[in-house]
Amino acid sequence: MKVFKFGGASVKDAEGVKNVALVLESQGFEKCLLVVSAMGKTTNALEKVVENYFAKENYHAEIEKVKQNHLEISNGLFQENHPVFSEISLFFDDIESFLRRNKSPNYNFVYDQVVSCGEMISSKILSEYLNDIQFKNTWLDSRDYLKTDSNYREGNIDWEETQKNISALDHGISYVTQGFIGSESNNFTVTLGREGSDYSAAVFAYCMNAEAMTIWKDVPGVMTGDPRKFDNVSLLSNISYEEAIEMAYYGASVIHPKTLQPLQQKNIPFYVKSFLEPQKPGTKVGNTDKNRFEESYILKENQHLMRIATRDFSFIAEEHLSQIFAFLAKFKIKISLMQNSAISLALCLEDKYNNIDELNKELHVIFDTEMVKNVSLFTVRNANLEDLNKFYENKNILLEQISKKTIQVVTN
Repeated sequence: MKVFKFGGASVKDAEGVKNVALVLESQGFEKCLLVVSAMGKTTNALEKVVENYFAKENYHAEIEKVKQNHLEISNGLFQENHPVFSEISLFFDDIESFLRRNKSPNYNFVYDQVVSCGEMISSKILSEYLNDIQFKNTWLDSRDYLKTDSNYREGNIDWEETQKNISALDHGISYVTQGFIGSESNNFTVTLGREGSDYSAAVFAYCMNAEAMTIWKDVPGVMTGDPRKFDNVSLLSNISYEEAIEMAYYGASVIHPKTLQPLQQKNIPFYVKSFLEPQKPGTKVGNTDKNRFEESYILKENQHLMRIATRDFSFIAEEHLSQIFAFLAKFKIKISLMQNSAISLALCLEDKYNNIDELNKELHVIFDTEMVKNVSLFTVRNANLEDLNKFYENKNILLEQISKKTIQVVTN
């Protein structure tokens, strides 16, 4: 089996869906499992539905906008009497019905039940279109296969149950399924974290012992920097699992941080290629003697810098760190960079769930805290340490850290 993952940008409109078919024609569609994200900006639009629902504002209009967008895309793919149109309407009816009946005040639970519909609809449209043009496939509901705990919005895979479910699939045919979503023991939907579709594909690849996994992006592969943010970047044709994991950890948006681990465990080759130029080789991640360790640049935006200090000038000791980490876990805030002195701790933080003010409030009961919001973390991998000055030009440095050949600076 081969596993292909197509992100939202690749299926954002009817032409994008048709282009997926061209990619498959160039690559071969036999014994292939396709994992697809929600179309375009659908996830953002469905997040707005959830926000309006909890704010007791008009969420029906937002649902209708998303519905009309998908119907418009489908008009460019199917004849007007195609059964896919009624199936699309049913998905949106389900969202309305769920929100009408819901009694749970748990934002994350409601989020997962609503936002996951984006992947359900996009995968159904893609599956139906491919079948219509004779790329025969079976549509799968990934929630029947990827089982998780009840940690809504950040589900943890139940590997034993998931392996058992996926092993039952027929490896001789092709499938289309969703990224980003699984389900817990009561069969409620659980999402795997923002951008979790790459991880879904890796889970399927691991459990199916796939011969390779490819994610299709709007860039040529893994670059030495995001071409939208950095000049004069180049393609990394071969990198190791370890280097890819490091780059993902530091914030390289082309790879989801969790994706590499299951692939590395079974030594499954992982490719990042362009859906605009599918014949080009892209980047291969795996064990090879061709790995390149070139200077690479990563910019992680929308971070927050927090300085935490003891009030009695005592050392920041293990019990203090334990308290601080417990609060971070409570509010699901992740550390991008950490640096400590005798009496203070500096943290560059990623706050996906907008809990930073609550964290600061609770920490301030015990510690003195200072915070600078909306900073950027700039990381250079495999840096030439003899040429440091170029990394500090035109930057207001709030924090810096150098280790081996990695330079990190927090700026605003």
